[in-house]
Amino acid sequence: MRHPIDPFTPAVELAAAIRRKEVSPVEVAVGCLQRTDRLDPLLNAFCHRADDDVLKAASAAADAVVRADSPDDLPPFHGVPLPVKDLLDVAGWPTTHGSAGADPAPAAASAPVVRRFVDAGFVLLGKTTTSEFGTVSFTESEALGISRNPWDPDRTPGGSSSGAGVAVAAGLAPLAHAADGGGSIRVPASCTGLVGLKPTRGRVTDATVDVEGLGTNGVLTHSVADTAAVLDVLARHDPAAWWSPPAPRRSFADAVTAAPPKGLRIGVLVDPPIDGLAVDPACLTAVDTTLRTLEAAGHHIVDVPLPLPPADELVSTFTTLWNVAAAGVELAHPDRVEPHNRVLREAARAVDSWAYAEAVKRSQHLSRRIVEAFVTGFDVLVTPTMACLPPAVGFWRTEGDDDPLAPLVKCYPLAVFTSLFNVTGQPAISVPVHHDDATGLPVGVQLVAAPWREDLLLQVSRTLERAHSWTDRRPALA
Repeated sequence: MRHPIDPFTPAVELAAAIRRKEVSPVEVAVGCLQRTDRLDPLLNAFCHRADDDVLKAASAAADAVVRADSPDDLPPFHGVPLPVKDLLDVAGWPTTHGSAGADPAPAAASAPVVRRFVDAGFVLLGKTTTSEFGTVSFTESEALGISRNPWDPDRTPGGSSSGAGVAVAAGLAPLAHAADGGGSIRVPASCTGLVGLKPTRGRVTDATVDVEGLGTNGVLTHSVADTAAVLDVLARHDPAAWWSPPAPRRSFADAVTAAPPKGLRIGVLVDPPIDGLAVDPACLTAVDTTLRTLEAAGHHIVDVPLPLPPADELVSTFTTLWNVAAAGVELAHPDRVEPHNRVLREAARAVDSWAYAEAVKRSQHLSRRIVEAFVTGFDVLVTPTMACLPPAVGFWRTEGDDDPLAPLVKCYPLAVFTSLFNVTGQPAISVPVHHDDATGLPVGVQLVAAPWREDLLLQVSRTLERAHSWTDRRPALA
């Protein structure tokens, strides 16, 4: 491995170098912390740093490398740094949920997802910024400040996994935990030029099922191989969970090295599911580039429409479920919750249990109609990840507009293509196939498959990665 360590080294390669004793976990951790010292005052990726804890864990990892009889005795990501989005508990660290109203007391125990990361050998690097309760696609808050895009600090990095995207895109961490309830892995992946997979509903379990399964956990990475290898860590069968599938017969890391089946049926959706939204030409170019690449690889573009529900039905169903996203969050200062989230909480409390149950059933009916299209019509659907390029910081503010829900409504262009597949629960991935020369910004495309077919998405994504080599692209400031 080259010295100094390239901060954009994929996590799988970094783990292999640590096992070969070419680099120490302490060296890797110190490099991440030093880059964070230098770049994060501008970018604001981290909301909680515990450098002493990081160095202690890295030192213990280094000692374990020395003691190991064989490199194979070490866990797969031994000594690799990974920050955690500030929606999950890490024992001994506070969890703000991005809110000034949160209880600042340190968490008593780590969430199951965090424990899986630790069991896999990751060194927890701190906590990254998120919008309050993860409800909007940017982080600009009283509690955590403004997170900025490394490709253009005057623009948002997307969200709600804002800090995760910033940390990986700027080389502050080789990869980062993220969570997705409406696009919060895929939107920052598109904004910051990363790979972001939202797994199938139920594939990755945590302590509870989040928002009727709309929400799930994953990572933001530079490469498809890293995404696949971490999914193997997270997608373990969990017999204590409310639902959990059996472990896949073949690892995702192995699947990604295999060629996808020839002659896949590739569907296309470029018209937003909500009327009245225009799609930026750069986002359409990303789709065109993807379709040309897949057609050249021997797949077939099919003209099969996706059976979308009426826009008002989709929005009302999603929002009824989304309004309860912050349920269970302990608040020390409820009066400090941001206005849009106060409105969502009040709206949730105004819906009786019967109406909520009806919304759950509606979501299941519309989901079934859409998923059936993947059985009869196509194998993979291609859409823009977003309908727009990363907006300017403060885009959600309009002078004279005192509507408390404006931050949520202004996020429609960012999440209009992603949130649909949180409702259906299908696996969906954003990959940065395009780079817009006019703005210098990365542009993602979203691939969607039938439930439990993450393997197929990873294989197709690897085809695109080979053709477009986005891992060589770096923001100038990084």
